[in-house]
Amino acid sequence: MKDAVKTVSFGIMHFTIAFGVVWLMTGDVVLGGAIALIEPLVNTVGYYFHEKIWQRGDKRRAAIGREGTIPG
Repeated sequence: MKDAVKTVSFGIMHFTIAFGVVWLMTGDVVLGGAIALIEPLVNTVGYYFHEKIWQRGDKRRAAIGREGTIPG
């Protein structure tokens, strides 16, 4: 559950930053909104899987520390 909350929080922050940057660069609210919706959505999904990969690595490193070998 923590991963999901963290992911949503990151998505909201990213949306706000993306909108602000595009709006300031172009002066176009519609373009800012469109890019702010698409880019962070894709990035947030990528972030979720990035976290899962890191967690898998953490588990493997912990197992190596206990047993001296990689599980599996």
